[in-house]
Amino acid sequence: MTSLLAMTACGSDKKPNHSAALPATGAPSASASADPSPTAATPPSASPSASKSPGGKPSPKPSASTVKGPEGTFVIRPPGTGHGAAGSQSRTGSTAVALTFDDGPDPVNTPKILDLLRANGVKATFCLVGFRARDNPDLVRRIAAEGHTLCNHSWQHLTDLAKKEPGYIDWDLKHTNEAIRAAAGAGVPIRYFRAPGGNFTPGLIAKAKEMGMASIYWDADPADWNHSKDADDAAHIKRVIAEVKKQVRQGSIILSHDNKQPDTIVAYQTLIPFLKRYFTLEAL
Repeated sequence: MTSLLAMTACGSDKKPNHSAALPATGAPSASASADPSPTAATPPSASPSASKSPGGKPSPKPSASTVKGPEGTFVIRPPGTGHGAAGSQSRTGSTAVALTFDDGPDPVNTPKILDLLRANGVKATFCLVGFRARDNPDLVRRIAAEGHTLCNHSWQHLTDLAKKEPGYIDWDLKHTNEAIRAAAGAGVPIRYFRAPGGNFTPGLIAKAKEMGMASIYWDADPADWNHSKDADDAAHIKRVIAEVKKQVRQGSIILSHDNKQPDTIVAYQTLIPFLKRYFTLEAL
């Protein structure tokens, strides 16, 4: 876990705070060769993006709006600007918010988050680790069948993936896609790639693009994987909820994890109704 806290994502506007390299059990070593649909009503005070008026003059930039809900006063901030590490995509490109879950599929926790999403009519994006997709094909099929978006999260979550030789990187991304499609179907779209730890480089982004995948980062990170700051589960859940509420804005891509993170599911039992109240939620 100490290596986690040392990770940075060059060029990002958020610290990555992402999980470390996953165990390579069942996976080859790094030396091996070679339409989204909104699921909630338009938020109470959605701010349109700036545009030109009929007279040719720019219209005012969107501003934050304050609304009242069961939790009290909440400020809905307009979409931010900028990009993630190495120019990766850190926002949805609209006022909608996207939930993303990394490092699965997990045989215990992924079904629980899928149940919660289905109960709330929400679609999300699942960034799948290759060897786990291979080992849990039924879950990959369920994710695809229930209308969620599939994302390649590398074969075994090596946080230094971008530093590996080109032949390995090519094998890693292709093999992960093959494992996902072997489970979900040959024609299933895999439109996105997320580098382990958010450690993108221009070369890694270019390789993903060659394979038809856009590279996604995030702009809201509650560090749900990190329990070290918290005395117990209740405190951790409370912090995750508070961090999402503090960081989310229109257009956010929210980073969370469904692998061995039972407290994340508990946190989202509160967060999903909250987010639906103020934002449109959609899969990327």
